[in-house]
Amino acid sequence: VGEIRARGALPLLVGGTMLYFKALFDGIDDMPAADPAVRERLEAQASEIGWPAMHAALARVDPATAARLAPGDSQRIQRALEVWQVSGRPLSSFHTTKTGATSASPMSAGALFSLEPEHRSWLHERIGQRFDAMLAAGFVDEVRQLRARGDLHPDLPSMRCVGYRQAWEELDFQATRPEGTPLNLALLRERGMAATRQLAKRQLTWLRSMPRRQSIACDRPTATADLVQAVLHRLDGNAP
Repeated sequence: VGEIRARGALPLLVGGTMLYFKALFDGIDDMPAADPAVRERLEAQASEIGWPAMHAALARVDPATAARLAPGDSQRIQRALEVWQVSGRPLSSFHTTKTGATSASPMSAGALFSLEPEHRSWLHERIGQRFDAMLAAGFVDEVRQLRARGDLHPDLPSMRCVGYRQAWEELDFQATRPEGTPLNLALLRERGMAATRQLAKRQLTWLRSMPRRQSIACDRPTATADLVQAVLHRLDGNAP
């Protein structure tokens, strides 16, 4: 951002991961770096006693973090236990103070435009179109190939992504059926779309927690023009 501005140009950061934008605007918590040895030890322990038991162990040292995590949320439970073992401090203690973006930060005065639908039905229709396009482009075959590699499993963050998780589970179920049983594509489509709608709802909730945003109705025919006008208005006001 700083380099782009130094060239006299306008930096545009476009994406859908709100955590990255929040980090840019507000700063991030100064938590310990990942420790592969500790993670390996936690993985081995979890394979013996299960993640619900690991969640119970977390509750004893960091009840605040454990209270907001599901007993099966292996990725976040592992990270919280890792932070505790590496630093001797609960993960929740790192969230009490933030460094924040200083006034000298490249993002301190930046504008945040948020494309949000006025009508949830429009969003759901787009989600359905997107998932159908994924299926038509060979999504199930892609997941089959990933399963066949042998180095992946459904607990990995990459395989728990929306769509991939549901496809993996349906392929697991198909494997228990008599040979030649077709995959239940209708059920996969229904479950994949439902999970995507839930994700979209969480994303909208996150967006609405960011008071600095300027919302643009993306389901209006004038959405592009409205966004351009909003950006030009900021530029006319000499805002970075």
